[in-house]
Amino acid sequence: AAAPAAEAEEPAAAARQPVLVGYGVSTASTKRRPRKAAAGAPARNGSAPAPAAAAAPAAPAPAAVPAQPAGERPLAKPPVRKLAKDLGIDLASVVPTGGGGVVTREDVHAAAAAAVAPQAEAPAPAPTPAAAPAPAVQVAQSARETRIPVKGVRKVTAQAMVGSAFTAPHVTEFITFDVTRTMKLVQELKADPDLAGLRINPLLLIAKAVLVAIRRNPDVNASWDEAAQEIVLKHYVNLGIAAATPRGLIVPNIKDAHAKTLGELSTALSDLVATARDGKTSPADMQNGTITITNVGVFGVDTGTPILNPGESAILAVGAIKLQPWVHKGKVKPRQVTTLALSFDHRLIDGELGSRFLADVAAVLEHPRRLVTWS
Repeated sequence: AAAPAAEAEEPAAAARQPVLVGYGVSTASTKRRPRKAAAGAPARNGSAPAPAAAAAPAAPAPAAVPAQPAGERPLAKPPVRKLAKDLGIDLASVVPTGGGGVVTREDVHAAAAAAVAPQAEAPAPAPTPAAAPAPAVQVAQSARETRIPVKGVRKVTAQAMVGSAFTAPHVTEFITFDVTRTMKLVQELKADPDLAGLRINPLLLIAKAVLVAIRRNPDVNASWDEAAQEIVLKHYVNLGIAAATPRGLIVPNIKDAHAKTLGELSTALSDLVATARDGKTSPADMQNGTITITNVGVFGVDTGTPILNPGESAILAVGAIKLQPWVHKGKVKPRQVTTLALSFDHRLIDGELGSRFLADVAAVLEHPRRLVTWS
């Protein structure tokens, strides 16, 4: 009766197996080729065990067939073999539970789980004493950096610059030219008794040149009213002068600079710089500016792309004045040369207007007699 029981068990096991295309299900497919009887193993057809096995003491039948004997190919259907290959499981090491020693899908999954379990159950390594110095590393890192709270002038300046950079579409143009005549005029004015006691420097004449260029190009002196969607033309010039102070960069402005004489403008510039350095610049001194000059040349910088002071239409960066080879009257000679950079709000000033204004500033400084002829 053992043989019919085995035959009844095999179809049940086969019914549980998935079938690939090309592998039909038939009664014949459930039969397996005969296997060589291992020592001590019961015969598959129910016959008496081999004599050597008979001499051994009887043992209880195992619930599952042991791993495949060495040298024999494990019994498994093609889908199960593919599953074992995908999971990296050697079928020869899998204990079969299917009828006739067939390896099933469940056997492969069980073998895969058993291979992973030891890794999952491995105890976590104990913390090493080397972790103790971590606070010392943090202390060393903090000693390498200093954090400064952003407040006061620095905070206001940062907010203003971000607001300007991402509100007004900036355009920057450059011009390099000969300022030898202007530098000679500075020396002459310093020696003039009528100007004794006044601070005469290149920045004073540059400021005067900007005022002359604004008079020739009045549309440059404007602001953008976002709420009303209007361009506001200013009939006055509050000339801003960027000043570096211990508290940070500030931009006070000279009110009604357009109406001042050269002497008055010199006094206003001196007072503005002194007040800024003393940290006494009031908020009113920095309000309602129309256009600004930033003198980066004092740091030896040739030029830059300055950001507009909020609410203003343009800012002029003045580069360092250096002795350079320059073509003068058909010959290469050493001349005093500088570069100006004009950033402007492209909503207010188009390329033509910005170019004409910048060219006029350079023309005045190249031939300073235009301070008189163009006034």
